Amino acid sequence: MTKLTAQAAGTFAIAPTPFHDDGRIDEKSIDRLTDFYAEVGCDGVTVLGILGEAPKLDAAEAEQVAVRFVKRAKNMQIIVGVSAPGFASMRSLAKASMDAGAAGVMIAPPPNLRTDDQITGYFKQAQEAIGDEIPWVLQDYPLTLNVIFTPAVIRKIVMDSPSCVMLKHEDWPGLEKISTLRGYQKDGSLRPLSILVGNGGLFLDFEMERGADGAMTGYAFPELLIDAVKLSKAGKRDAAHDLFDAHLPLIRYEQQPGAGLAVRKYVLQKRGIISSSAQRKPGATITATAKAEVDYLLSRVARVDRRANLQPQSSAAG
Repeated sequence: MTKLTAQAAGTFAIAPTPFHDDGRIDEKSIDRLTDFYAEVGCDGVTVLGILGEAPKLDAAEAEQVAVRFVKRAKNMQIIVGVSAPGFASMRSLAKASMDAGAAGVMIAPPPNLRTDDQITGYFKQAQEAIGDEIPWVLQDYPLTLNVIFTPAVIRKIVMDSPSCVMLKHEDWPGLEKISTLRGYQKDGSLRPLSILVGNGGLFLDFEMERGADGAMTGYAFPELLIDAVKLSKAGKRDAAHDLFDAHLPLIRYEQQPGAGLAVRKYVLQKRGIISSSAQRKPGATITATAKAEVDYLLSRVARVDRRANLQPQSSAAG
């Protein structure tokens, strides 16, 4: 598998980690999920991210999940989240993933970093820990991680680490940050850098127009992400916004902190892709009322996008 580069673009799905109802890893659902992402046209998949429930896995399980996705992916690039409290476990998961054929790894900041110097120092050490030869993605998600990266700090991290090839941009508000970073590249103070956007896809429509290279998030309809990215890149602004607007109420509903993963897994189960919507404990469950609300939202999306018409499978969703 080719390694990740600063030219990476398109749509990388953030994969949930499928579990059986009793909490065991569901390997058959990993295979189905990977195949599904390939069939709809994803350029890559990111595993063991924040919504991949990575902190609930032990080291051996994290490696098992990462390798299973990598081996199944064929032509898609797989990025493995290797964030960890210590560098030893980060290093071992990064090495095992790359040895299996992963394209790169993703590193998020620990929540205790406060000053710019602490932030840049941490990522310098992280890159030294995994080794210069492993391409890595910098995750900027202050809403969840409580660490604030200024554009200048991102520039310093990237310029200090040649193996940092991508920013996963999840700031909110974050549109000006994308414009500032692209401005740095125009003035020559920042080298080429792939910028893929997350945060549930909430602002994908305008993030693309600000210069993002694509999407990296886990919305339960990656087809929408793929289409919105392609339409935007083709200059079909109204078509991109029309399709995005149809999905936005479901995107918003899925983006509720603490509840969103339950919604996402419910929709993926309803689509027949994963066998159970179960999360590892501690985890939220989805109530019958919330399921009915999601079903209603799906019916609303389906008026514009037939791919959201999931009625035939609704009885199997339980």
